[in-house]
Amino acid sequence: MRKDKLTFGLIVGTRGVFSAELARSGRKELLRQIKDRGHRTVILPQDATPSGAVETVADARKCADFFGEYRNEIDGIIVALPNFGDELGIINTLQFAKLGVPVLVQASDDELDKLDTLHRRDSFCGKLSVCNNLYQYGIPFTDTGTHTVALESPAFARDIEFFAGVCRVVGGLRNARIGAIGTRPAAFQTMRASEKLLQAAGITVVPVDLSEIIAAAGKVDAKSSRARRTLEKMKAYGTVPAGIADLDVKFERNLRLFLAVQDWMGANAIDATGVQCWTSLQQNYGCAACLTMSMMSDSLRPCACEVDVAGVTAMYALVLASGNAAAIVDWNNNYGDDRNKCVAQHCSNYPRSFIGNEVEVSTLDVLGRALGAENCFGAIKGKTGPGPMTYLRFSTDDRRGRIRGYLGQGEFTDDPFNMSGGIAVCEVPNLQNLLKHICKQGFEHHCAMVRSHCAEVVREAVTTYLGWDLYVHE
Repeated sequence: MRKDKLTFGLIVGTRGVFSAELARSGRKELLRQIKDRGHRTVILPQDATPSGAVETVADARKCADFFGEYRNEIDGIIVALPNFGDELGIINTLQFAKLGVPVLVQASDDELDKLDTLHRRDSFCGKLSVCNNLYQYGIPFTDTGTHTVALESPAFARDIEFFAGVCRVVGGLRNARIGAIGTRPAAFQTMRASEKLLQAAGITVVPVDLSEIIAAAGKVDAKSSRARRTLEKMKAYGTVPAGIADLDVKFERNLRLFLAVQDWMGANAIDATGVQCWTSLQQNYGCAACLTMSMMSDSLRPCACEVDVAGVTAMYALVLASGNAAAIVDWNNNYGDDRNKCVAQHCSNYPRSFIGNEVEVSTLDVLGRALGAENCFGAIKGKTGPGPMTYLRFSTDDRRGRIRGYLGQGEFTDDPFNMSGGIAVCEVPNLQNLLKHICKQGFEHHCAMVRSHCAEVVREAVTTYLGWDLYVHE
């Protein structure tokens, strides 16, 4: 579910003793705000109820039936209370419709000079009643940034965009299809994950043997117009150091691998995938997987090293929350004696936009020495530029039968670090406490990161709607 623009079902609540004009004007403002954000709406026609809003059981049934016609399109429900609102009309609509999507509850501000019986709203109080009923019925919901907020305000515009991010994460993860290309390295039991726990959450893992991808790569028509266009993009993806021999052959191997992976992901509707990136690919095919993974991730279809299925699920969540390319990193090195800084590193497969600077397309260093440099071309090297960062890890806890994770925010810094590969110097408040949590709770050394602050969106999606265990580091 990688959608930039969403479809929201709208419920405008009203109560008959209050002005119907407030409900009608609230409806107009709500529609305008969402249209200005570029999203689509599904709302009961104005003339379907006396006020154009939902109040009675009959109104609720009409609205729920109307929503049912768009069941496969609606990503979230926005409940607007331009006045007190009828709690039963709203709760009945949600109960009858049974859409199971996120719900945002808004209540309009009263104005100090408009508190007479024709202009007062009492939405402040009505929202408490609506939320009480949502709690009673076990319907999870999202609150606005402030208890009441004007529909036409910039603050409510921000609420809509926050909620859109929540809907993308929830809808995306509940229906995610995660690829597993090959098997995890035998030495890395940390990459084990429970397909059954993921499936129970709606996440389907689709495996394929690496030999099938290698065979498909061998059958790619490298002379086709599509292949030529892709090769141009691949060669322009970064700079190549002087002295690397047989570049045409090396790039063609990477090209064939990329197209084979891209085709398999497309044919199987894969949202993100873990890849067996060593050592079989180098020994049996003759290139690194990094360039392919980097380019796929840069196009917002994340790829993770070492068939890290749980890790790439976290990458996908960050992509859905932020709209930016995510990377899978190792928590790898301390940074001198600064205990709130560390270095995230990989060989690497970092997306170009994640690095934020010019990248080098080169040869894997450690594997190049062990397996031969001629078999290891395609590594992405560069140092991530400074800026905001959100980190996230999901893991399947088989001992407790739960999906769990940790989440937080920090910064990428421009501090120097003299090591090869993909380098990201990170500053995280109270880093040592985070590392203690990772160690004590047995989390993996891999972590997903994105160049954005989007932790609150992820927190809301995961804790309110998905129900996974999540530690949020402060």
